[in-house]
Order: sequence, then structure tokens, then C-alpha cells
Amino acid sequence: MSKVKDDSSLAHTRWNCKYHIVFTPKYRRKIIYGELRQDIGRVLRRLCELKDVEILEAHAMPDHIHMLVKIPPKMSVSSFMGYLKGRSAVIIHERHANLKYNYGNRNFWAKGYYVSTVGLNQKTIEKYIREQEAEDRVRDSISKKEYTDPFKK
Repeated sequence: MSKVKDDSSLAHTRWNCKYHIVFTPKYRRKIIYGELRQDIGRVLRRLCELKDVEILEAHAMPDHIHMLVKIPPKMSVSSFMGYLKGRSAVIIHERHANLKYNYGNRNFWAKGYYVSTVGLNQKTIEKYIREQEAEDRVRDSISKKEYTDPFKK
């Protein structure tokens, strides 16, 4: 078995499971900006680290999150998303108590998410995720200051 550059391994298994995932706050409110945006980025990054999920590219928009992730095959996408959205909602509510007035107790994310497997089009998806904010900013005339990247360390 030849090793492909992007493959990862677990004992006797080689894998390359990449997914483009998009999910939104409840009611698709444009709330992800400023300090909340930075905190969401830190929380999602940490939760991914705990499950050995690698973030290849990610971006937080005012009303949705894009993530290009590499999920180990021992974990299903649905179980990962249940964990990510559930735990992050609890942590976000603990850190930003004022959200309970708009989202109720422990709710933050809308039900469901979009997911697509990534194959040979990975570079195209990474570029789309990186450049979407600039396109939206031009369209919406939003200042650069509001949008520092929460996923960058």
C-alpha cells in the first residue's frame, strides 16, 4: 500500500476523511462578530483538538461557520457535529450569559448542518472559505476591524 501525502494512519489503517461543514446560529442571526466571534473560534478549535479532528481551514461569518476538517474514521460526522455544537453551545452560554435572552437556555446553534466530502477539490474549497468574508465585506460594507480570524492562533 503506497502512502498518499495527505493520509493519516491508525495502527493498520490509512485514512483521508475530509469534510466541508457549514452550520448557523439559531434563527440565522448575524451575531458572530467581535469578542463572541473570537471566543467561538477558540472554543471550536479546542473542542476539535480534544477529538483529534484537524481544522484544515475555517472561517466565522456573522451568520454561519465554515469548517474544512479532517475527522478520524472512528468517528461519524453526525456524532462529531452533535458533540461540537452541543458542547460549544454550553461553553458559549457559560461565557456569554446575555445570550440566554435571545436563544433560551443552552441553545445557540440551529438544528442541522451542511456537510460535503472533500476530494480533489480541497484547494477550491479552502480558497472559497478564505475569500468569502472579503466578498461579503465588499457587498455589505463591513469594516475589517470586526473580522479578525478567530481560528488563527
